[in-house]
Amino acid sequence: MKIAARFAALAIAGLALGASASAYADTAFASNHPRRDQVNDRLQKQNHRIHQQVRQGELGRGKAARLHRADHHIRQEERRFARRHNGTITPAEQARLNRQENRVSRQIGN
Repeated sequence: MKIAARFAALAIAGLALGASASAYADTAFASNHPRRDQVNDRLQKQNHRIHQQVRQGELGRGKAARLHRADHHIRQEERRFARRHNGTITPAEQARLNRQENRVSRQIGN
C-alpha cells in the first residue's frame, strides 16, 4: 500500500511539473513572438526619442507626459490582444497598433 501511495504522489508531482514546464514554454514563445516584438521595440524606441527630445529642450514635459500616456495605452492594448490569442497578436492587430504608433511618432517629430 505504501508503494502505491508513493507512486501516485510521484505521478501527480510529475504531471504538475510537466504542466508548468509547458506553460513556461508557451509564455517564452509568446513574449518573443515576432509581431509582439516588433510592436514593443517600436514603443521602446519612441520612449527613447521622447526622453531625448525632452533633454534637448525640443519637447516640453507636458507634451512628453501626454506622449508617454499614449504609448502606455498602446502597450496595454497590445497586452489585451495577446491575452486573447495565447500570447500572440494577429497581423490585423499589429497593423492597428502600428497605425497608433505612427500617430504618436508624428507628434514626437512635430
